[in-house]
Amino acid sequence: MSQTRSNSDTQLTIPERAFSAAGAAFLSAVIVNPLDVVKTRLQAQAAGVPYHDAYRKPSFQTNTMLHDIKCTKVSKSQQIPYKGTLDVLYRVIRQEGFTRLWRGTNASLALAMPSVGIYMPCYDIFRNFMEDYTTQNAPNLTPYVPLVAGSLARSLACISCYPVELARTRMQAFRVTQDGKPPGVWKTLLGVINPDKGTSILQNLHRYRFWWTGLGAQLSRDVPYSGICWATLEPIRKKILGLMVEEPSAATVLGANFSAGFVAGTLASAATCPLDVAKTRRQIEKDPERAFKMTTRTTLLEIWRDGGLRGLFTGVAPRIGRAGPSVGIVVSFYEVVKYALNHRHSTS
Repeated sequence: MSQTRSNSDTQLTIPERAFSAAGAAFLSAVIVNPLDVVKTRLQAQAAGVPYHDAYRKPSFQTNTMLHDIKCTKVSKSQQIPYKGTLDVLYRVIRQEGFTRLWRGTNASLALAMPSVGIYMPCYDIFRNFMEDYTTQNAPNLTPYVPLVAGSLARSLACISCYPVELARTRMQAFRVTQDGKPPGVWKTLLGVINPDKGTSILQNLHRYRFWWTGLGAQLSRDVPYSGICWATLEPIRKKILGLMVEEPSAATVLGANFSAGFVAGTLASAATCPLDVAKTRRQIEKDPERAFKMTTRTTLLEIWRDGGLRGLFTGVAPRIGRAGPSVGIVVSFYEVVKYALNHRHSTS
């Protein structure tokens, strides 16, 4: 495996790596988006978004996440809060339409393709460089290379593409009726900063910092998630491929990477679920000033105070159900396309 990977990594260019990663991200985003919607709805409900209010009367509540919910009469089925994954799926289809399960897919694609296009190639480059260095200078540190390389690559991708991630979460969190036209990515981002026509350009530019609201929560989730994921995935992948007597084929590369990715994604998503809940709560806060002052620590304490351990693991089932297949699809597709491109280089 090491020789095959080494050959592949030395022959493939960065654009080819990015192409492989973008294709993997596209496929994964389309397949698992419904579970992403479910997870976000459950977490937003726990934060106070009223998916079940029968009548919305004027009030002076301080929860600014809800200030733009209009007074509407809803059906009896909407008076009951979401009870779980299947209930969310059923009611979203019934009340909002089947296509709403892919709410935010355009944002997911706008996020996933450049994000994974940065993430996976950078991980490859960082890992190869660090493995070469540690093998020669500090062999005891080599097992920790996937953890460090994955964390660095994820941080770079996350910071580069964060505003689209913010838009996706908000698009998925808030319910849209069948006769209402949902806002797109750009309109959602404009809603975050609420630019005023009467204010100066400098004042409006200052408000664009709100597009990075919750970046700390995102990094505090994604960095450990990526570290756990790669530290788990690499040994499993090597073990499976090491069992192969013959030279790995496309099928064995696919199977080994999907299996390793599925296990790694499941474990990493479960371990970082509380940080994901905190991220969602910060991203759906509609008062920009309050959202900007929130920290991951205070948000986690607030979630613990309101819901205890159960609150910290809100949406864990759809998160795990989404992450396992998603990581498996992305990693296996990426490695198979790399294998095919490397094979083409070898025969040309």
